[in-house]
Amino acid sequence: MFKHRFGLPMLAALAFGVALPQAAHADNLLIKRVQQEKGMDLPARGMTTAQVEKRYGEPQRKLQPRGGDTKKHPVINRWEYANFIVYFEHGHVIHSVLNTPAGNNHDPAAAQ
Repeated sequence: MFKHRFGLPMLAALAFGVALPQAAHADNLLIKRVQQEKGMDLPARGMTTAQVEKRYGEPQRKLQPRGGDTKKHPVINRWEYANFIVYFEHGHVIHSVLNTPAGNNHDPAAAQ
């Protein structure tokens, strides 16, 4: 067994020390994105497609539906606007998120 004056906690810190700053950075980006979403006027959960269209206008794109293969996986429709994407299930909003390209790990506030 490896014995050293630093002990197991120090070895664990050294082993994981490289990954921790990166994970912490990702957590900070997620927190910033969630805070920014809270400050935005995004479609609220439960709104109908008609209500969303009336309030926010015609979406830039109506993306291809996903799911629908089983009752446990209902069809999810997605509407893309300039700054956000709205997810619908059975004609009602289930989630609205900032419209960021896949793999974008930058601070969303910096893009404005």
